[in-house]
Amino acid sequence: MSLIVMKFGGDALGDKGKGENRGGQEMLRGASFHEEKFRHMARIVAERRKRGDSVVIITSAMGDATNRLLAMARALDANPPARELDMLMSTGEQQAIALMAIALHAEGLTAASFTGPQVGIITESVFGKARIRNVDTARLERAIADGVIPVVAGFQGATVDNEFTTLGRGGSDITAVALAAVLKADVCEFYKDVDGILTTDPRICPNARKLDRITYDEMLELAAMGAGILHSRSVEFAKNYQVALHVRSFLHNQPGTFVVEEDKDMEDTVISGVAFNREEAKITIAGVPDRPGTAAAIFDRIAMARIMVDMIIQNAASDGKNDISFTVSRADFAETIRIMKALAEEIGASGVRGDNTMAKLSVVGTGVRSHSDVAAKMFRALADSGINIQMIATSEIKLSCIIAESQLENAVRVVHDALEERVRDVRPA
Repeated sequence: MSLIVMKFGGDALGDKGKGENRGGQEMLRGASFHEEKFRHMARIVAERRKRGDSVVIITSAMGDATNRLLAMARALDANPPARELDMLMSTGEQQAIALMAIALHAEGLTAASFTGPQVGIITESVFGKARIRNVDTARLERAIADGVIPVVAGFQGATVDNEFTTLGRGGSDITAVALAAVLKADVCEFYKDVDGILTTDPRICPNARKLDRITYDEMLELAAMGAGILHSRSVEFAKNYQVALHVRSFLHNQPGTFVVEEDKDMEDTVISGVAFNREEAKITIAGVPDRPGTAAAIFDRIAMARIMVDMIIQNAASDGKNDISFTVSRADFAETIRIMKALAEEIGASGVRGDNTMAKLSVVGTGVRSHSDVAAKMFRALADSGINIQMIATSEIKLSCIIAESQLENAVRVVHDALEERVRDVRPA
């Protein structure tokens, strides 16, 4: 008998809304409840129980419920108080867990719904992006021992002072992996509307195909680069605590993609995926005096504003001046420009310019570190298609470049095709 943590995402439980609603009542009438989806997921759980497995279920909010709740709050206040926003946002998952427990009862199973705080998920005292500090598993373990299927709300926890907190977008993935870790589950399964981890987005590149296995490090890079299948923090958690992950479809019963430790066979291949992120912005501070401490002053100021910097390039000039370019999230572009313009005067830089129409294209794979032709093929494919590379960054298993967003989709296709022979072979997991 195995212990399985099963995480159901929003698409598994509800439908997306049909356009933007105005006013609270209209938004509520547009609820994304989908009866058959709940029944379908309950039948999947029932099959697991018939095999003798114990299961713990984690759910996201239904469909686009989180977005609708956020829209309600912002209809009242463009900048809602963080505490009240977390209190509101956590209700989306609470609807889903109660409905899921009811659906399981309709299948003849014994289930009980629990909020994050009810199962002892304690977080730091930060609203909106809290990190889990501790999990008390006593209540969950009692339920499992009694033959009850716990249905736990993802995305949420509470502080030691019993204040509701949320874990940020994708936080239900983090909840699932955290509970799998502390319960020592045999596997943590993620039910998605895709067959598993694909080599790239099939909506852009028809040649994309499913991988049977991928390493934690590769998955972490793909998630961080914008692949969107799993939250990067959840993958990091899984790697640190050796939680086996299985990304699979809720539309059929075929195996998906297993996220595992690297083995020798996986070292012999090169590429696991081509990822991209449309939400990039590039900022350049021109004519920065070439003296110790200047770069520190720039990035200290950005860090004080809690803005995350991605790529950084410094171009040395012969006149004692440098140009420093870096990328940030497009959402932070305006604030970063404002900060840098003020700082430019203080440090004697000649000016600041920016472009918030950038995208990042990344090739990820354990073989990047040992195959010299990956960069050459990638850059040649982009050059032959007339796509200009503005910035480049590398790591052991990743090669990324910044390009114009208008050229992104073509770039994904030509790079994927150029490296197709290097993409990991499909093999049994």
